[in-house]
Amino acid sequence: MHSRKLAYTALFIAVGVLSAHLVYIPIGIAKCFPLQHVINILLAVLLGTRYSVSAAFGISVLRNILGTGSLLAFPGSMVGAALAGLLYKKTNSIWGAIIGEVIGTGFIGALLAYPMAKYFIGSQAGAFFFIIPFTVSTVGGSIIAYFLYKANIVNYLQYTLGTAEPRNVAK
Repeated sequence: MHSRKLAYTALFIAVGVLSAHLVYIPIGIAKCFPLQHVINILLAVLLGTRYSVSAAFGISVLRNILGTGSLLAFPGSMVGAALAGLLYKKTNSIWGAIIGEVIGTGFIGALLAYPMAKYFIGSQAGAFFFIIPFTVSTVGGSIIAYFLYKANIVNYLQYTLGTAEPRNVAK
């Protein structure tokens, strides 16, 4: 089972890294990436906090190495993934994961991005500058994740992992 979870996490990391150059929104020094938030939510629901945060970290590292990300990807994606996983575990609801992702990335991650932008990138943007772009990005990704969840994508993946019974899943 652990191998399957790692394989799914690696698959989500690959999707996140390979699509990074196609689907991002440049806003100042930030590169908003809605697919990251989709991945955070789906992994939080599917595998839990640990895997969601690990994938967010892996995607951020690889995007930075490949030049398709910025250092601001770390606080936003990782805090959002952590809070999405924690709130999903507490509520057992997709809405818990979505609220966790939006608050974690859109507000907490955005505020944590300020010192990174100021001291590592040399940005003169204010402390609250990143809240709007991060929130727009995470809300967009959360909407996509919600519709994928409603389309039984998560249930299908849980079924293939062997962690859930099929629920309207085509075999």
